[in-house]
Amino acid sequence: MTFEIAKITIPTNPGIYMMKDSDEKIIYIGKAKNLRKRVKSYFLKNQNYKTKKLVENIDDIEFVLTDNENEAFLLESNMIKKYRPRFNIELKDQQRYTYLRISDEKYPRLLVARRTRDGKFLGKGKTYGPFTQGSSKLLTIGALRKAFQIRICKTLPKKVCLEYHLGNCEGPCEFKDAQERYPKHVKALEDVLKGKNQTKIFTKKLESEMHQAAELQQFERAKEIRDTLIRLGSLQTKQKMEYVENSDEEYFGIGIQEQSAVVMNFRMINGVIRDSDKFFFDLVGDNSFSNFLYQYYSTHKIPKFVVVSELPENQKMLESLLSEQAGFTVKIILPTKGKKKEIVNLIMKNINLVHSKGGDPGLVELKDTLNLPTIPNVIECFDISNHGDDFAVGSMAQFVGGKPNKSGYRKFKIKTVEGRDDFAMIGEVIKRRYYRLAEEDSEMPDLIVIDGGKGQLNAAVKSLTSLGLKLPCISLAKENEEVYVPKRKTPIIISKTKSSIQILQHARDETHRFGVAYNRTIRRNQIK
Repeated sequence: MTFEIAKITIPTNPGIYMMKDSDEKIIYIGKAKNLRKRVKSYFLKNQNYKTKKLVENIDDIEFVLTDNENEAFLLESNMIKKYRPRFNIELKDQQRYTYLRISDEKYPRLLVARRTRDGKFLGKGKTYGPFTQGSSKLLTIGALRKAFQIRICKTLPKKVCLEYHLGNCEGPCEFKDAQERYPKHVKALEDVLKGKNQTKIFTKKLESEMHQAAELQQFERAKEIRDTLIRLGSLQTKQKMEYVENSDEEYFGIGIQEQSAVVMNFRMINGVIRDSDKFFFDLVGDNSFSNFLYQYYSTHKIPKFVVVSELPENQKMLESLLSEQAGFTVKIILPTKGKKKEIVNLIMKNINLVHSKGGDPGLVELKDTLNLPTIPNVIECFDISNHGDDFAVGSMAQFVGGKPNKSGYRKFKIKTVEGRDDFAMIGEVIKRRYYRLAEEDSEMPDLIVIDGGKGQLNAAVKSLTSLGLKLPCISLAKENEEVYVPKRKTPIIISKTKSSIQILQHARDETHRFGVAYNRTIRRNQIK
């Protein structure tokens, strides 16, 4: 049933909109200069398939107003990271940024903020971030503790420890004057974590206090301030060195095909291409090149120059936001000639290759060899790990674009099978996995791989059939690396030199490793 947009009042202000499904789960977050105009556009005719799919799942829409479009841009990005809606662009390598937390203890500590799978932060206190590699805001946690005399002990001792004698902590555990000064240290640390400009302001403030203390002949106080300035100075020097070692240019190309986009980038170090990545996202709602770049640079070091194959929408606003985040002027460039243009052309040649073949050559090989309906960009591989009759678990590794996607890994405790019946266990795990995806209307994989032979494959296919699903499913027998497919008596033998079999082997081995580790954890906990 399509959501009746006429029943709700939509403001004309700038802000963000959060679309929710019937379970009140946020499935898409977008921004707009005029919320009413943008949201109503989703319900017009002639939308692409992906947008129609989004609209079919909308049960409610919530709005958050902002003063301007810039604020909407920032809020949208932060909310996407927090809720990770399934229709938004999501970069898979989110480990490249971190959050820091100042605890709410009597004498607070500085810690790395841990997050749950749904994005919620663990622990009490104030959270700051994200801090990206190379950013002036990412001062190593150990150096920050030393610079601001922040304690590291998990439990406050009764007497000062080694950190006090090394000059890294004033000892609030024992000394009353240190207890009185500690809140000032924490406040100064909080100011620095809020941004680069605050670091400069704090440094100038310290310099002023040091000169004032010297004039009043408070030489011990002046020495303490000088030591703090030296620590801050060494941190800033480290950041400058880190920037020099890295590139000040990054290149991007984008290609659109049907309802999807592929983005490829080159990272340059001393004029040489040292790294490259490919990213894919659906053209749903506000998903765009501009949104991709902002999301990308919330998890990666920001260069001075971003060189692109086409200028993103909101170019000036994006430059302003990136410049503010980086602490220096960032330019987005569309080259027309010279070396930069040649590099962009090279990226576009690679993107054309992706479009012509559909992706990784090994995945193309799999499609052709196994006669699959589509290139298996998403592969889910299953294994059963047994250790006696009492310890049996199922494991699943997910590969996206031919590479492990660890956020998509799953583990299963066997619930309905007794004894050592691998076939029945595979049947249970497959049924549980794809029953849940079907219930949640989630995206299904392009290929299912079972670790085992014909028997395990038949059990998996039987479970899929019982759910009314027709998904490509194969099994990989370890002894001779034979590939079994449904309705075929003899296995397919793929040369060991082919990248297609190497992808299957990698998926199988990764699933086995993951399952054995889980099995071992359960046994260890049982023994305890």
